[in-house]
Formats: sequence, structure tokens, C-alpha cells
Amino acid sequence: MNFYGPNRPGPGRIAGYGWLVSELALRVPMPRRLSLVSDHHERRSDPEWEVFRSEQWPGEAVFDHLMFAIKNEGIDLRVLHEVTKVADPSEISQPLAGTTGLFARRLWFFWEWLSNERLDLPDLGKVKYEPALNPDEYFAIEFGNRSARHKIIDNLPGTPAFCPLVQRTSRLDQLIARQLPTRAREVVEKAPQHIVSRAAAFLLLEDSKASFAIEQERPEPQRAARWARAINEAGSQQLSQSELERLQQVVLQDARFVKMGVRNEGGFIGGHTRDGKTPVPVHISARHKDLADLLEGIALYEGRALEGGVDPMVVAAALSFGFVYIHPFEDGNGRLHRYLLHHVLARGGFNPAGLVFPISVVVHRRIKEYSEVLKSVSGPMMEFIDWQPTEQGNVEILSDTAVFYRFFDSTMHAEFVADCVRETVEQHLPKEIDYIERYDRFKSSVDAILDMPARKVDLLRGFLEQGNGKLSSLALGKEFSALTQKEVALIEKAYEVAWSLA
Repeated sequence: MNFYGPNRPGPGRIAGYGWLVSELALRVPMPRRLSLVSDHHERRSDPEWEVFRSEQWPGEAVFDHLMFAIKNEGIDLRVLHEVTKVADPSEISQPLAGTTGLFARRLWFFWEWLSNERLDLPDLGKVKYEPALNPDEYFAIEFGNRSARHKIIDNLPGTPAFCPLVQRTSRLDQLIARQLPTRAREVVEKAPQHIVSRAAAFLLLEDSKASFAIEQERPEPQRAARWARAINEAGSQQLSQSELERLQQVVLQDARFVKMGVRNEGGFIGGHTRDGKTPVPVHISARHKDLADLLEGIALYEGRALEGGVDPMVVAAALSFGFVYIHPFEDGNGRLHRYLLHHVLARGGFNPAGLVFPISVVVHRRIKEYSEVLKSVSGPMMEFIDWQPTEQGNVEILSDTAVFYRFFDSTMHAEFVADCVRETVEQHLPKEIDYIERYDRFKSSVDAILDMPARKVDLLRGFLEQGNGKLSSLALGKEFSALTQKEVALIEKAYEVAWSLA
């Protein structure tokens, strides 16, 4: 057995998905957590391994380990898909014949769903319908189509063209239980509408600038404002390839050196050797011939998952990260990836009307964590992509790679996005509204003392903030030398009252 996963936690044999990947030489990354059947009478768990007792060894056949995996390790669509390409269908259909157990029916359903080929089995008779995904373990749609053949309810959030899965975790359940949409509405409803409107405008522009900053770009104000307007319209248009191409044009003002639209050649993220000729990729994008199908799959996933009641934060994470892994354009993918977070949240009715959560601001602050989340999928798949450099300094992909982009575990992505939304709703949004309310109180007090342009009031507030509520001798000697001692005292008192400095 050619096993390339983590060190075994003790003597024993690899089972389930790990066995299938190794024994069948499947070119997919190992699942993040593996199963070991111990040589001893031992049962335990750790973050990388689930250890089973010796008598729980499933057997020596592909069917045995498929059943073991689906029963004990959940659903790994990548591994299951690759098994359908190399295993003899009769090795699956024969032991399935006459069985009506839940895990056998799930195996049967997933085999045909992934391969688009029927096994040599008759349709089932009168058997109770069961879900393809256990809704206690995965985020699934509430009401799926019923497959009379398998007596399985297709509650998958996507289609065979694109279907990342998100496991239910205590962290995700806790974040969803915080009812963040309700909290956001409560914050907004407590403030006057004109305050909310100003906060929304500021946060929108701040998010636009942060999205460029993540790409290590410093756009001109007009460019940032133009992208902010696009973000503000997120969710208003149906997601499609043409809509994504339109948004790329909004992102890239100067397209003289970029081939616009969906790629018709390979793509990668990384650099080149010093001569500028040989690619040094850290991520390889989907093959260009798979792009149309993958992008259609993304659009179908959004509609199916949201209409099926999957939490919008979960849908936003799986869809947006799936898009950036696919990387369909030569340039602009990163900002469109973050745009899709806004798009899905808006389509899912998550945001208060007229308000965009500045998620990119939080992502920029947590850029190291964001990078690790990205690498959780892109890193492990790199060694399984065969490619060669082109004369133009690009990559030519030599192997079938679509499975990497269609099916991946998006649990880590969902946890990250949901926590960014939490930070936005519970900290960033109320902080901005609170600031504007305090600033307005301060400015109103200053206006009652003397006539001063808004720009000067802003400068005044800045000096007071730097001086912890006191105007420095430098400020009084220059910009505000015309103030009397009485006016200074009144202004400092106004600032103290507005910002509760005592």
C-alpha cells in the first residue's frame, strides 16, 4: 500500500478513504482525518486519526472500504468520484444487490450521482426515504428531490458540476445561533436613518479599499469608489458567467495588458524564475475547458443552496472560495471572490437593507488566517496536478483536475467567513455608528460655540483624540491659534461629553 498521509498513531491498518486512496493509487489529497484499525483492542480519537478496534476491520474489497468510509468517515466526494473512475462497477453492484440498508443506499446513490452511470441494479421497492447527507452532520438543503430508484432524498447543496460540502461543527453552530442578521438589524434600528446612511457609505468605501489592499494595491479614489458602487449593488443581478465578466470590467479599469473574460488558456498564482520564462506556481487554476461547466455549477449551487435554506454565510464561503480556486479570469479574481461574499449574503437576505458588511476590512486584519484558509485546499492538491510550462510563461495542465474544484471540504472556509461576519456585526458596525453619533454631538456643541467649517472640526477632533481630550500647544500655536482660552475650555468639555472622557 502506497500511503502518503500522516504518521500512524500506532500499529494497525489504514481503512476507509485512506485505504481507497492508497490501494487504488487515486490522485487526490488524503482526507484531513483518517481511520486506522488497530492491531489491538483499542478505540480512540485524535485530530488526525480515528482508531478502531481490530475486529472492526472491514475486509479486503473496494466495496468493504466504501461502506466503512460512508458509515464512519462521512462523505468525501473527491475520493468517491475517483473511485467510480477506476473500480469495476460489478464489484459494487453485486454486493449491493438485494440490500436496503441506509449506508448501502447512500453508496449506490452517490456512485450514480457522481458517475452519471447506472449500476446493474433494479430500482428499490417499498423502502423508507432517507437523506443523502445526514443533516445533523452536514449543511444540506431542507427539501430535496426524491430518487425513487435509491429511496434517497437528494439534499446535497449543489450539483455534480459544483458541490463543496460543509460539516456541522460546534463553532459554526454557535456562530449561527448568535442570529447575526437579527443583531445587525437591531443595531441599525436603534440609530437614526441619517446616521445609518452615513455609516453605510463609509463602510462601503472602507470595504472597497480593503479589498484592493488585500491584493497589495492602492487604487485611485475614483477606482475604489467605482468598485464600492459595484459592491453596493451586490445581489441585485442573477449570478452567471456574463455577470461575472461584467464585474471584471468594473474591477479592471486599464485592460490594455489583460485578456478580458474567461480564460482560454491555463492559469496559475505565483511567480516566475528570474528570466521571467518558467512559472513557479503556488496555486494552479482550473483547466480552461472546464470553466464554463464550473461557473454554471457555481450559479446552480447558489440558487439551490439558498432556496434550500442553507445558512447564507455557509453558502457565501463555499461559493466564493470555490470561485477563487477556479480562478476563471486572468486578473480580478481576488476582488470578485470577495464581491461574491457580499453577493450571496445579499441574495440570502442576510444584510439590513442598504447596508454592506465591510467583510474585506476584517479579512485584511486577519490576512494570515485568511491565507491559511486559502491554502487548506489549494496546497494539498498541487502535487496531484500534472503541468508543464508554455513558451509564453504560462502553465499547460496535462491531467484532469476538475474534481479538485467541484468537490472540496469547505468547513474551514465557512467557519472563517462566519466569524468575520460576527466581528463585523458585533464590533465594526456598532463602532462606526457609535462614532458618527458621538462626532455629531461634538460638532453640534462646537457649532454652538463658534462658526467653524466641517473640515476644521474634523481636524480639531483629531488633535483632541491625539491629546486624550486636550488641545496640544502645537495645535494652539498653529491651526487653532485664534481660539480664546474660554473657547478652548468649552471645546475640550464638549469632546469630553461626546466621548465620555472623565
